[in-house]
Amino acid sequence: MSNNQVGDRIRELRELQNYTREALAEKVDISVKFLYEIEVGKKGFSAEILCRISKALSVSCDYIMLGEDNTHHSNEKIICVLEMLEPKQASKMHDIVKILYDMCKEM
Repeated sequence: MSNNQVGDRIRELRELQNYTREALAEKVDISVKFLYEIEVGKKGFSAEILCRISKALSVSCDYIMLGEDNTHHSNEKIICVLEMLEPKQASKMHDIVKILYDMCKEM
C-alpha cells in the first residue's frame, strides 16, 4: 500500500462519482490543496480523514487503503446513501424498506 495507490483510488472514486476536487474537499472538510496532495501521493492522512473520505465516497476504509471491497460493509454503503436523503425522502425509504422486510419474513 503506497500513498500513490491510495491517492489513485481516491481520485478514481471521486471521478466515478462525478465529484470535483473542490466538492469532495468541502464534503470531507479539508482543503482542495490537501486533497490534491493526497491524490497524487505527496501526503498521507490521519485515520479521521480516512473515515471522512470513505464516508463521503460511500466505500469502506479497507477499499481506500487496500483496494479490497469487503462485502460486510454493504450496510455502511446503504447508510451513506440514506444519510444523503431529505427527511421526506428518508421517511418514504423507511416505509419501502419496512414493506420489503415484511415480505422477506413471509417467505
